[in-house]
Amino acid sequence: MLDIKFIRENKDAVLAGAKKKHLEVDIDKLLQIDEKRRALMAKTESLRAMQNDASKKIPSASPEEKAKLLEQMKPLKEEFQAKEKELQEVEHEWQLLMVQVPNLPDHSVPDGDSDADNQEVRRWGDEYKAQLATPRSHIDIMQTLGMADFERGAKVAGFRGYFLKGDGALLNFAIWRYAQDFFLKKGFVPMVVPSLVRRVNFLGTGYIPQGEEDLYKTQDGDFLAGTAEVATMGYHMNEVLEAKELPIKYLSFSPCFRREAGSHSKDVKGLIRVHEFYKWEQVVLCEASHEESVKLHEWLNGNTEEFIQTLKIPYHTVVNCGGDLGLGQVKKYDIELWVPGEQKYREISSASYFHDFQTRRLNIRYRDAQGAMQYAHSLNSTAIPTPRILVSLIENYQQEDGSIVIPEALRPYFGKDKISK
Repeated sequence: MLDIKFIRENKDAVLAGAKKKHLEVDIDKLLQIDEKRRALMAKTESLRAMQNDASKKIPSASPEEKAKLLEQMKPLKEEFQAKEKELQEVEHEWQLLMVQVPNLPDHSVPDGDSDADNQEVRRWGDEYKAQLATPRSHIDIMQTLGMADFERGAKVAGFRGYFLKGDGALLNFAIWRYAQDFFLKKGFVPMVVPSLVRRVNFLGTGYIPQGEEDLYKTQDGDFLAGTAEVATMGYHMNEVLEAKELPIKYLSFSPCFRREAGSHSKDVKGLIRVHEFYKWEQVVLCEASHEESVKLHEWLNGNTEEFIQTLKIPYHTVVNCGGDLGLGQVKKYDIELWVPGEQKYREISSASYFHDFQTRRLNIRYRDAQGAMQYAHSLNSTAIPTPRILVSLIENYQQEDGSIVIPEALRPYFGKDKISK
């Protein structure tokens, strides 16, 4: 959430930011409601002060004066209650408009309508050396080697369901354990976080109202999260931190769920776009400094790039264009792994920073060196998701005889160097 004072003073910049993100927001209506809200706040405060003043006089007043004061307070009390109710209604309308205002994208974010307009900033590995003349898909390889069962997955879990079994399940576990060891060396605090999360946390992180159609909702009005970021950010909601604690770095693990609404015809087979998956997520809270956010953003994305490099999987990193940014993101990188069977790169990780957009909504503050209260800045980045990473790993390491060579970094966790019939 942006500061309303900033919105008032920078209306054109806010509108330009929304336009760059291809998001619609009625700033004029918001400012009109804000003006009405401020007038009502001033009026209710004035009426409250008058009530308090009269209340102070009553104990020492004579019976006649007391009766007169009580009579005078009746219309005052009625007016105060009416204005207070009106203020509550206006506050509600104001909040609904405020949560729709997007964060401003960084000046370095390129223009564009969709992910097709994202721009490559780095490329690592040689995809042409990491494939056979006619590479097979991960679906074919995994079914042949008894690593997955997609038919029974659909039977049991429905559309996009899957079973990992045998070496497929063990390889998945090996990636979890290797990722845990790798990222904890970077100074993170590990956490296992809830997937069942209250609505306020989704509002706070900016996934609602923009992305609500992609969430699974429970009968009680809670939601299943598509990333551990949501619960992790809620961990410090309504808290005041100390400056010396920052930056706070969490490595959070959780099951994740996404409806993939609007993607019914995309990637319907295999492990690319499933409804249920798992993620290690990097989440950081830092001081309210743009320079610090930029530095940590590069560091977070670099951690995942380094992890991918240890697995020797070709990838490239793109900077997301304005049309491919979410409501709260200032800037975002996507890491995309080479998929030989499709002859294209596929997203495996996203790294974003938000300034104080999320922390204002979640009321996460800290005392700076001067003792002043500041909203912290927040960042997050995928460490690694499973089972999606299996797609590129298996396809890049497939052999002519149908076997899969295990990356050296994973062998201590998997227990062998090859999967074959």
